[in-house]
Amino acid sequence: MAAPPRERAPQSVLFACGQNSVRSPMAASLLQRMYPDTLYVRSAGVRKGELDPFAVSVMAEIGYDISHHRPITFEELEDWEGLNFDLIVTLSPEAHHKALELTRTIAAEVEYWPTPDPVDVGDTRAQRLAAYREVLDSLSERIQQRFARGRLGNE
Repeated sequence: MAAPPRERAPQSVLFACGQNSVRSPMAASLLQRMYPDTLYVRSAGVRKGELDPFAVSVMAEIGYDISHHRPITFEELEDWEGLNFDLIVTLSPEAHHKALELTRTIAAEVEYWPTPDPVDVGDTRAQRLAAYREVLDSLSERIQQRFARGRLGNE
């Protein structure tokens, strides 16, 4: 069942996960490509990880280049540009708790999209890539549902 339309569509969206190395950069890249001139999109993590080569590979398969992404933490993002986001989408429990903690004093909506971490799935390269593709497909579907053109006022 689709969620009811919000009173005001978000103009800025932050995706967050544990290390800002797989899920959140993938999601941010997908949404930014959908709405390059409409939304301000960023990603952050609770901790700073290293960009995951499997994430880079599966995104490249669909024509997205995230090889330039440099993982950052919530704190780094807050120091550099503030946490002035209309919507924070958290993809892991720890990111959700951190976002709720940080948004106690700011007017930002926080949504939790439980998304499995594919990092430790599978023993072979093929199994691992399949796990990353599942995460990518899930994020893509969820983003398309949540940010449909009509929901942003761009019909």
